[in-house]
Amino acid sequence: MPASENAVEQDGRIARGERMKEAILKTTMAIVKEGNLIPSAAQIAARADVNIRSVFRHFDDMENLHIAFDQLLQDDLEHEFPGGIPSVDSGAPLAERIAQLIDLRSFIWEHHENIILSTQAQLWRSKALRKNYARHQSSLRQEADSWLPELKGLDRTARDSANAIVSFEMWHRLRRHQGLGKPQATKVISSMLGAVFGL
Repeated sequence: MPASENAVEQDGRIARGERMKEAILKTTMAIVKEGNLIPSAAQIAARADVNIRSVFRHFDDMENLHIAFDQLLQDDLEHEFPGGIPSVDSGAPLAERIAQLIDLRSFIWEHHENIILSTQAQLWRSKALRKNYARHQSSLRQEADSWLPELKGLDRTARDSANAIVSFEMWHRLRRHQGLGKPQATKVISSMLGAVFGL
């Protein structure tokens, strides 16, 4: 076979491999969003209509699947948020920025609830998930500081309180365990966060 034809064939295999890899990742996301928090490789393969060997051919093991899945989540969020992820208006009043941050967080929590729960359920057995989760928690604290730079002027207890208030765990408790609707949960979070700043 001429070298040019061999190169074309190789490029075709690579492209097919990338399409299959993407299909496996998107299938995993769909299954988790539907409520199966810990899908097996066999379930993923069956839903994606691929051989289970294909899952491990592309990801070696579930750890590598978790790593690739994390990047897909970032891309998914950027495409889901209406008008794109909002930026901070540093000139807006504190109360307005608090409301905007809560809107941003609640959108993420509502859309990725099962994915976050899936991550938490598997932290104990996945080094990759623990590493990614710790990185995301650090990013969330930095995001809160960006939206609410007034936090830097508060003591450690107040800053820790603020980050706990705008966490997924607090939102999930209000929505699922206390049964609050989204408007009331938002109101509770806003009230608690405002209290940290004496509003």
